[in-house]
Amino acid sequence: MRVPLRWVFWDVKDTLLKVRSSVGEQYCKEAQRMGLSLSPEEVDAAFRQVYRQYSSRYPNYGVSQGLNGQKWWMTVVRDTLSLCRVQEPAVINTVASNAYQNFCNAENWEVFPDSRMALERCSSLGLKQGVVSNFDNRLDTILHACGLRSYFSFLMTSEEARVAKPNPAIFDLALQKCGAPADCVVHVGDHYVKDYLASRSAGIHGILLDRDGKHSHDHIDQENRLLSLEKLPSRLQQLVG
Repeated sequence: MRVPLRWVFWDVKDTLLKVRSSVGEQYCKEAQRMGLSLSPEEVDAAFRQVYRQYSSRYPNYGVSQGLNGQKWWMTVVRDTLSLCRVQEPAVINTVASNAYQNFCNAENWEVFPDSRMALERCSSLGLKQGVVSNFDNRLDTILHACGLRSYFSFLMTSEEARVAKPNPAIFDLALQKCGAPADCVVHVGDHYVKDYLASRSAGIHGILLDRDGKHSHDHIDQENRLLSLEKLPSRLQQLVG
């Protein structure tokens, strides 16, 4: 007998919202306030290089190596600026601090047009909702700023959990927090491995949000692949029981 659905877990970045402008543009804006003129394209390229290095060397914000999200991100910004030949320590530190804080502001994030509708419909179906996200601890502030925090009973960030998707342990922690068995839960996210496969490996019903249509040939049951969140409520209604 099928167990009725009780909870929806959500990924956040590139599922419910996205960064409004490039990292290069945002760092350049902060640098300009300090009297520096940098190329957004050059900063973007430097950022990608530094981000890859730090993600490999210090995964999940380096929490298992004595770092935290703020230290990790500020070091990434500093090293990005250094690659762009910014040398003044006081300028680098100020830009890094301001950039870290400014990513909490709503103007730096764009909520997808279908996000609020989907969240509201989930609530109207009597479903509780939570977040399972590879994000640092700014997420609570960001969701408040974007007007989305009230939809969620809890947030589980990878920084708080000290483990990141695709490790299914982060989903196990989320299940403990909500007190529901895995077969009563759906997880919605945009990443095939970190969201869809990882949630399924924890026994949760994974739904892949494929906004760009790039996963049509992956090994996925097509009823669990959505091109937008508009179709999500009808899909969940079939599972509510």
